[in-house]
Amino acid sequence: MTDAAFPTTGYLAWHFSQIMAGRLERALRAEDLTLAQHNALQQVVRTPGVSAAEIARRSAITAQSMGAAVNQLVERGLLRREPHPTSRRSMRLFATDEGHSAAARAASIGTRVESEMSSPLSPDDKSTIHRLLYRLVEELNPDALATDSRSHS
Repeated sequence: MTDAAFPTTGYLAWHFSQIMAGRLERALRAEDLTLAQHNALQQVVRTPGVSAAEIARRSAITAQSMGAAVNQLVERGLLRREPHPTSRRSMRLFATDEGHSAAARAASIGTRVESEMSSPLSPDDKSTIHRLLYRLVEELNPDALATDSRSHS
């Protein structure tokens, strides 16, 4: 590291994110899931009744991309839709029994990939990075950390 200005923190965070996403996407092939599908499934398991639009906001991806991922999960029988009790335009999402099982297997894959990716770091380093990233996401996209159903659209 000779030039303190390069690589920037943003570049390093982006690059690590790209590496992580690629490894996770490859590992999720065992469950026949894309990253978007994995994210949707995990969000629905964490917050039953969430809408696809809310998942898209939390994930910082387009509603169209999330809609496609959700449609595929519904077609596969991993998620089911129910009408929202107060909004005629919104559908609530729930995981089926098979969806819960797939989500658990996928979460285990994610934990394994994260552990492999962070293996060069000490436990203190991992904790510090987690805490700092959490603070940044909490400030920049708090919806990404939502775990209750009060914010559903």
